[in-house]
Amino acid sequence: MQANLRSTASRAVLAALCLSLTACGGGGSPAPPVSVAPTPTPTPPVAACSLRERQLWAEAQLREWYLFPADLPASLDPAPFTTVQAYIDALTANARAANKDRFFTFITSIAEENAFNSSGQTAAFGIRISYDSAARRATVIDAFETGPAFAAGLDRSAELLAIGDTASNLVTVSDLFARGGSAAVSDALGPSNAGVTRTIQYRINGSERTATITKAEFNIPPISERFGAQILDDGAGGRVGYVNLRNFISTAEAPLRAAFGRFRSEGVSRVIIDVRYNGGGLVSIANLMGDLMGRARTTSEVFSFTTFRASKSSENSTRLFRTAPESIAPTALAFITTSSSASASELVANGMLPYTRGNITLVGANTGGKPVGQIALDRAACDDRLRVVAFATENADRQGDYFNGLAPVFAARGGRTCTASDDFTRPMGSPSEASTARAIAALKGDSCTAIAGTADTLRELSTPTRALLTAKDPSVAQREMPGLF
Repeated sequence: MQANLRSTASRAVLAALCLSLTACGGGGSPAPPVSVAPTPTPTPPVAACSLRERQLWAEAQLREWYLFPADLPASLDPAPFTTVQAYIDALTANARAANKDRFFTFITSIAEENAFNSSGQTAAFGIRISYDSAARRATVIDAFETGPAFAAGLDRSAELLAIGDTASNLVTVSDLFARGGSAAVSDALGPSNAGVTRTIQYRINGSERTATITKAEFNIPPISERFGAQILDDGAGGRVGYVNLRNFISTAEAPLRAAFGRFRSEGVSRVIIDVRYNGGGLVSIANLMGDLMGRARTTSEVFSFTTFRASKSSENSTRLFRTAPESIAPTALAFITTSSSASASELVANGMLPYTRGNITLVGANTGGKPVGQIALDRAACDDRLRVVAFATENADRQGDYFNGLAPVFAARGGRTCTASDDFTRPMGSPSEASTARAIAALKGDSCTAIAGTADTLRELSTPTRALLTAKDPSVAQREMPGLF
């Protein structure tokens, strides 16, 4: 849709809906994101993209679309703020203090986000890293098969020992923590630009290795061909479907359909959905997942409600289940989650809760707590895309208040929770991996210890000192997938 000065159409707004932990993309939506600025000329005036112009444009969009208008300050001078994002953070500070917008509203690049959401494209080594601040250790928790790090031998369970520009100036990870905490480790890995080279010493399977790796452009597979979709033996003569979804991007559709098509053809009705590091993404993929588990549902039954602020109530919508040829009627579901599981990941689990009461379990740790989503507002002349929190989501029971994570909701509304650790020493989807093993046991109805506490976004995986490594200036992919380098 071309940029214009008129009010944007409802369909364009809904096409741009997305959900994620700190970000989400509209690039894979069926129509372009919402744009509300004048159509740019081939060479727009520099003044139109000055810092102040961009800040004032962002403020105007927030005042029109923000889900929590009462939390915006009556006025705020942009002059003291040196970036657009700093000004946005100040405008949304009241909502953040109320735990409703934890830096979910932000400015990003249109081109970069479109590239990521359409194909998972990013420039990186291709690993996700968790760190333990107390132990001063950093561990690879996932490695993308298409990335340069995987080709160099890094995979889940690899511990990073030292990092350097070259093999001659390696600095141990322990020393980096001592010098500047996790930020020093992040900085040592370099910016998210193709061509950035680092020498990394690491330990995997008891063997120490050193590799010189160059960051490159590649597409992240949303479902691993190695472990992402499987049928597992439950240890008691039964079979369980397993799907590990890394992110909600458009290229996830085909492998998701293939996985559930296999489950259907082989009569598998108990399924594990592993979204332990999945911060969200496109609502269209979340809706598809609902459809793929909705064989027993009619097309008049509600999967989710989407609700905007009162002044934008004309944008509200109801998503009904749709027929999918690959769909199954699950008899039991288990969602593997951590505090890094949020937004679209939570939408799927919450959407299925009313229909699988007594046979649905949250396994691992409490989720991130993001029952809201962003729309995309574009100013193409400046390559600015404002991701503004503009809508809330609810399930068929009108349950959508889970800012403290889904665990309390499951406990109160007929679901079940089972605590489990994230065992980095074993592949995800392995029946011997702690969370996967607990999920299999939950599907069999075994007893377990319930998840306690509330979510603390991006600050917990399995212990209070462990977190996902974050970049100082995250790329679009790093916003979508914290821990990515």
